[in-house]
Amino acid sequence: MRRVLQLLRLSPLLLAAGCFHRAGTSERIARDMGVLPANTVMLSQMMRELSAKPGFTEQLLQQFDKGSKNGLVFTPALFDTFRKLVLGKDWQGLDRFPGWTIHRVTQTVDAGEEAMQHNAQPSGDVLKVELGEHRLDRAENVSLNKPSTLPGFSEQGLVEPLGRDVVHGDGGDPELTPTHSESARLAKVLNRLSLNTFDPPGGKRTALFTASLDVRKAEQPEQLIQLLQLTGHTVTVSDARYFANFGHFHYKGQDVEMPFWLDTGLRVPPGHPWQRSRKYLIPVAHAEYEWVVRGPKINADVTFYFGIDGHAEFRTNDQLNQPWVLKREAHQYTGAQAIEVTRLTGSLLRAYAYLHTAHPTLPFGGYYTLGVCQDVVAAIEQHMTGATTIFPNTADTKYFHDQPDAEVFRLMDAIPKDTSGAPPTPERIFGSLPTTDFSKLTVPGLREDTERTYDAWKSGRVYRKSRIGEWISYAGIVLATVMVAAIAFSRRRRNA
Repeated sequence: MRRVLQLLRLSPLLLAAGCFHRAGTSERIARDMGVLPANTVMLSQMMRELSAKPGFTEQLLQQFDKGSKNGLVFTPALFDTFRKLVLGKDWQGLDRFPGWTIHRVTQTVDAGEEAMQHNAQPSGDVLKVELGEHRLDRAENVSLNKPSTLPGFSEQGLVEPLGRDVVHGDGGDPELTPTHSESARLAKVLNRLSLNTFDPPGGKRTALFTASLDVRKAEQPEQLIQLLQLTGHTVTVSDARYFANFGHFHYKGQDVEMPFWLDTGLRVPPGHPWQRSRKYLIPVAHAEYEWVVRGPKINADVTFYFGIDGHAEFRTNDQLNQPWVLKREAHQYTGAQAIEVTRLTGSLLRAYAYLHTAHPTLPFGGYYTLGVCQDVVAAIEQHMTGATTIFPNTADTKYFHDQPDAEVFRLMDAIPKDTSGAPPTPERIFGSLPTTDFSKLTVPGLREDTERTYDAWKSGRVYRKSRIGEWISYAGIVLATVMVAAIAFSRRRRNA
């Protein structure tokens, strides 16, 4: 009886203290802190230490704000939230920033889009495709029979010391930088070949560009891939998934984990009967296509994605990834499939070039409005496999309806949209993760949440956000408390 009365006295305190609380987030982070990769710190730890140094926090915030104006992921509302977390020293909140749904994120773009477009000036690089010395108005043939004469890998422009032991940017991957010269040439050639049939709005059709290998010529990117295969080269195209690294910071020689957290709409099942479910947050993923070319004349590593810099283009693929972002190859394509993926990629590059030219003042270079890095990969994955396993997708397909390639519109229109508020399917949520072995997840707190949520889905017990469910849970707690109190009161009267 005494124990019952003690429980009754403690129950309000237990509720207030969080026995029925959402997450115990700080406890979970502390418990899983040991899974951080070697030589890695969390963003909150870096900011906590730097906040003690007068003036440097504001300097670093200016760096983020500068990046936002150049197309970084931060909308004004996101940056304001980030700034408040940093200045308010809310380190726990910073470790799950922003924790919003992608619908809410894109709403912050839509809310200010009209005003931003009205005030924005077109950037000098309206086309947003790296062509190097090649020009759209000049017919040209580039021979690939001789080694590339472009410079090798350099960290200049990629790595920038900010002071106080903070460095922004990642250096080269020692396994990939030896191919940089060939990779840079191949990326520029693929970009230029993709624009051979480019009809810019209000402009002239581009001049014919060709690339030759042995005695044959290619006029389209897919033709070049076929030509490489015919000349003894192996070409593998991978659908690669990573965690997106939006910071690329290093602190005291250590990598800094800076994921961008999204609310999936799923709930992490409670670990105990007296706990509530909580939001299942995941770091947003990055998806890209990667071409690995190996052969007698050309060895190159090239990637394609629509990035936060606003560019949708082929790029070199030789910067070093921080270990926490992981990597998973969801699909690999060779032979005729590699040719088809390259054809579709070239068509999408052309469509983005058209939309950037037609809408030069879109906020963030069209990022969010024209999609994020996942949209292109999702569209091609659905075409190649009949389904897509990527989240999130944000492209507003009304823009793609206005560009001249009907196939591109069908591709982009067919993929799921995550800007309407409808929850994504679990297949897409878990398919976006850069590993299927959840024990390899090193972001603190993520492994346990993912394992529990995934197991619940596979057993048919998907938890989704529901206010009704929460009220039922609260009602059950209140009812149980009332019943215990009634029993205790009844026994006390009998004993009196």
